[in-house]
Amino acid sequence: MYRLLKREGRAKRGELHTVHGVIQTPVFMNVGTAAAIKGAVSTEDLERIGTQVQLSNTYHLHVRPGDMVIRQLGGIHKFMSWDRPVLTDSGGFQVFSLAGLRRIKEEGVYFHSHVDGRKIFMGPEESMRIQSNLASTIAMAFDECPSAKAERAYVQASVERTTRWLERCKKEMSRLNALPDTLNREQLLFGINQGAVYGDIRTDHAKRIAEMELDGYAIGGLAVGETHEEMYEVIEQVVPCLPADKPTYLMGVGTPANILESVERGVDFFDCVYPSRNGRHGHLYTNHGKINLFNAKYELDERPVEEGCGCPACRRYSRAYIRHLLKAGEMLGMRLCVLHNLYFYNTMMAEIRAALEEGGFAAYKKRKLESMAAGEEK
Repeated sequence: MYRLLKREGRAKRGELHTVHGVIQTPVFMNVGTAAAIKGAVSTEDLERIGTQVQLSNTYHLHVRPGDMVIRQLGGIHKFMSWDRPVLTDSGGFQVFSLAGLRRIKEEGVYFHSHVDGRKIFMGPEESMRIQSNLASTIAMAFDECPSAKAERAYVQASVERTTRWLERCKKEMSRLNALPDTLNREQLLFGINQGAVYGDIRTDHAKRIAEMELDGYAIGGLAVGETHEEMYEVIEQVVPCLPADKPTYLMGVGTPANILESVERGVDFFDCVYPSRNGRHGHLYTNHGKINLFNAKYELDERPVEEGCGCPACRRYSRAYIRHLLKAGEMLGMRLCVLHNLYFYNTMMAEIRAALEEGGFAAYKKRKLESMAAGEEK
């Protein structure tokens, strides 16, 4: 159940009650594709840096180690020793990202595994069954994510098929949740809005799926080739067409600025690989802009990454030491950078929630954006 606690304009402060605990929103979901955050980050680390939700990938876990293996081991929570919510994406994004390895049909998508080349078929029912075997808290509907620049006729046909797939997902999810041996019979289902950058296709689709009484609604198919301005325009068009009393999830986005702009437009769930991916390459987020620890000016810098930061890296280590670890190829360097970035994102979301509770989000957003822009390294 989702409770809308407060609003400031379109911005929402809410909470989603799940079988694995309450998610306070707006929330950033840390991306652990293969049931782990890249960068040697443990479950204890995630708890310590304030992670509320971990996101894992249905396609990748189906390929390796196999969803039936995870089911036999008690589901993804027991498998990775994590007792807080987990969201699994549906495998639909791989329809986009593995374009050279798949064929799309009405029944579903035929893949060749990126690991060993074996043939894989995944449709709406298969995606729901895999996610049910994983026993995640939130399952995402199976969809196609067309390119932001795809031709209108293709996008229209794709969205219509995605709608038909969503109806099949909902039916299969209901069936699975009614079975006595299902690991998580309270698994939630989020539908996904698509339509590239075509505003009328997006809004028509949003209105259609809003009628299906799902547990939450995602905006997919962004951050895949369009400009930030185009992305914000889509969000502004779509959010008013989705139920305000349900979570609104912007998939795969984004930078701190993207998140602040999207919260203002009514989004309250986010995920993105940026903090972990950038961290592994020495690019660190701070309240005074992003810094690159590979720059020579940090060689003798004894300060923490950010003064006053409570993350494990900043509490103990200097920029100079972490830079040395990165240049020496030591895993500890990547680990500390990833921990810092995830802590930064999780802390920013807590600040956003506090600002919304106090009715001061607009002022907070302005201060945050100005501070980050002023110190950004070129």
